[in-house]
Amino acid sequence: MKKLIKTLLIVMPFSVFASGGEVKLEHADIDLSDNASLERGAKNYVTYCLGCHSIKHMRYKRIAIDLELDEKEVLQVITPYGANIYDKMHTAMNRHDATKWFGTYPPDLSLISRSRGADWLYTYLKSFYKDPSKPLGVNNTVFEDVGMPNVLWQLQGEQIAITATEDGKDVIEELQQISAGQMSPKEFDQFVNDLVNFLEYAGEPVQLERERMGKYVLFFLLMFTVVAFLLKREYWKDIH
Repeated sequence: MKKLIKTLLIVMPFSVFASGGEVKLEHADIDLSDNASLERGAKNYVTYCLGCHSIKHMRYKRIAIDLELDEKEVLQVITPYGANIYDKMHTAMNRHDATKWFGTYPPDLSLISRSRGADWLYTYLKSFYKDPSKPLGVNNTVFEDVGMPNVLWQLQGEQIAITATEDGKDVIEELQQISAGQMSPKEFDQFVNDLVNFLEYAGEPVQLERERMGKYVLFFLLMFTVVAFLLKREYWKDIH
């Protein structure tokens, strides 16, 4: 159990390994200006993730403002039943039950995209496979011995790992789908991408504003440098 907790706390690099082989991360199409994608991602998160994982620094009111949504729409489409527009995105799961069921309290995901990376999250959510040897019956090629159930299996369908032996070790070559999900592969990819897009936004809601402001700051510094250079030349011309 201590090993699992330590694993959860380790920030994994963008190039990760599982079962002795290198895992190539799939690319997530992140677009924080796509409010429709962010709205779908927020809804996906509340439906499938909020039961265990909070985003404690985010309020539904902030989502309404940033995504230019009507508050009533947010309450109807995104928030869980009974939530207030000013509520933070806290999970209803208590620490005692979480520890009993999973061995540890599921981490808050406010900064998960900034610590793991969007490509890591995108690949991780698509890489669960059946593994009867594990307590929850699943494993993950990106996060070996993961302590999280595959909450999206009904949408994606079930997968098994196809392995080969290299240097005396079993290495996962690919994942093979053995049952169809409620979504087509293309629809599931979009579903996961919207979810990761929202997590990227939640990690830094002011990212687009910061980037826009940064252009003005750089322009100001450039102009100030030119003025400072001309002023310096004017002061020093008589000394030489």
